[in-house]
Amino acid sequence: MCYIAFMTQQGKAILFEQKQYIINLKKSFDLERKKGSVVPTKDSIGRIAKCLYIGRRTVENIISEYNKNGQILAKTPPKTRGKPPLKISGDLIPFIRQHIRSANLKGQHVSVRNVRSWLLKKFNTDIPTMTLWRSLQRVGFVYGKNKRRCALKEKEYVVTARRKYLRKKMANRKADGTLIRPEVYLDETFLNKNHSNNKTWYLCEDGAWVNKPSGKGPRLIIVNAITKDGWVDGAKLVFQAETGTGDYHGQMNYENFSKWFAEQLLPNIPGNSIIIMDNAKYHNILSDDTFPTPRSYKHELQAWLKKNYPNLGLHDDKSMLKPEVYEICKKIAPPPVFKIDRLAEKFGHKILRTPQYHCELQPIESCWGVVKNYCRDHCEFTMKSLHKHLDIGFSKVTESTCQKLIKKVWQQEYLFWTEDTEADERETTENKYDSLSENYIDSEDEVYSQ
Repeated sequence: MCYIAFMTQQGKAILFEQKQYIINLKKSFDLERKKGSVVPTKDSIGRIAKCLYIGRRTVENIISEYNKNGQILAKTPPKTRGKPPLKISGDLIPFIRQHIRSANLKGQHVSVRNVRSWLLKKFNTDIPTMTLWRSLQRVGFVYGKNKRRCALKEKEYVVTARRKYLRKKMANRKADGTLIRPEVYLDETFLNKNHSNNKTWYLCEDGAWVNKPSGKGPRLIIVNAITKDGWVDGAKLVFQAETGTGDYHGQMNYENFSKWFAEQLLPNIPGNSIIIMDNAKYHNILSDDTFPTPRSYKHELQAWLKKNYPNLGLHDDKSMLKPEVYEICKKIAPPPVFKIDRLAEKFGHKILRTPQYHCELQPIESCWGVVKNYCRDHCEFTMKSLHKHLDIGFSKVTESTCQKLIKKVWQQEYLFWTEDTEADERETTENKYDSLSENYIDSEDEVYSQ
């Protein structure tokens, strides 16, 4: 039993019961030494270490501890489980979170050292670098590569667009969380014939065999829409692109999109719906009567100014160039109207566009991920099998899937709304504090000058 208990003990702590085995063995070997010289017993500690497959020093330390305690084996209390308490005061954590988030929003570099300096300057609290580093990890911060594209989300025009979008989305919800008008999410994606998983298991001696086609293969363009009830029946459109390279947005056009929109989407969605889509170029084709446009002639711009704003006298200024006249007309003309919006309004629907760079606000993006992942894992490198697996992939997105994804998007919307509000309040407070500081400095200068 002793052999089994200790054969895997190297590198691990000795338990209380195991220490007792060592004491008993020591007594047994000592008795053997007194009885006779049949067994070599001069090095009892060495025999113990050898017998139990543990280090000689370990045995010596245990015997020493045993003798120091009056030949009583003290039981070591077990170590408490769980993480040790944070070394940072709990009151500081909200301020640290706010400081790091604020610096990130401004695109500033954040390191443990400058956070430590900030804590020392702001709260007169000096925390060792490694302690602060571990504490930041404990409260959820990660030190990794920053994303430049995310900074675009914090541009003023994008924040404004996001705020307007969220305000309209939240206005469509009742107090109990249900929708006032049905919401429909639409999007387009693509899938190549040879879309497959690049990693696999293989024997080291065989190496990774390469049996896949070299290219991506022909490309399918896919258009569809979802609601909280799943895919919109009859709205799926799949067709093969003319070329296999380039962005699929370049192979999609308003003619194809508007035809699908009118014939497959509008007849199959609930009445009075809000249709949510992104800002793809072919989604934003201006209506024929929209004015002004970059293609408008200078004399057309001047005639429009003369008809609608004759008192300004701008139509008679011959020194003005076409770009100048166009900018004036653009500022005072009604907002542009898109063709697809008028088509939707004709059938009682309304279109709402997600803000730029915010694909996480489109739940259908995650639906594409489910479909593509299934096709990737079952790729057979033929167009026939791709169509077969594509249908199965669509079936993996159920009503429950869409409801979970939409709920997740709602949580993200709420997060954007609260973070933008908090950021605006912080900026207002900081500006007010800076203003008070400047006034205080000016008053001091005035006193000293006197």
